Amino acid sequence: MSTETDGRSSRWDAHREERRTELIAAAVRAIDEQGPEVNMTDIAGAAGVSKPVLYRYFADKDELHAAVGQWGADEVLAGVVPALLVDAPVRTRIEAAVDAYLRVIEEHPQVFFLLVRHRASGDGAAGDPLADGKARIAATLSRFLSETMRGLGVDPGGAEPWAQGIVGLGLATGEWWLEKRTMPRAAISGYLSAFVWHSLEGPATELGVPLSALDVS
Repeated sequence: MSTETDGRSSRWDAHREERRTELIAAAVRAIDEQGPEVNMTDIAGAAGVSKPVLYRYFADKDELHAAVGQWGADEVLAGVVPALLVDAPVRTRIEAAVDAYLRVIEEHPQVFFLLVRHRASGDGAAGDPLADGKARIAATLSRFLSETMRGLGVDPGGAEPWAQGIVGLGLATGEWWLEKRTMPRAAISGYLSAFVWHSLEGPATELGVPLSALDVS
């Protein structure tokens, strides 16, 4: 293959990825406005394209939902990661990360409902539009917890199951909150961050190295 052909292929790949990103953004807008049951025709309309054009980029509705799931994970990580990395006490970082997560799902409740409720016809992770996104978020939390535990000089073996538990807790609590709306975000953020903090501080304290020890300069 010639250099010229390689260049054309690279430009086409970049164009296709850019167009795909635009279509995902249109899908998010359509879901925000019309709810989780929005169909491909309406999504295509929101994107200003025909349905056949939409299917050039996504094999079916499940693939589009999975792409929206990846978008959602990107949005969550864009808020959570900076919060976890600031120079602040561990509990303050946890509180900021939890609030960042809740802010994202509050801004896009219909997208969140689609992602947590939808299951495609396939089995297991193949039918879960959040599967890849959940895995990425859990991996990010696991790394943060591993580094925290290593900073305390203890075995970080519990980081991965703790991360999985936090992700599950966040999804269940977020869905309940968005459905019921019985309290403002500040209140639910306080309860959820306290739960996460104590779920981590308890085991760390049992090991003789409370997380608060990291905050001592």
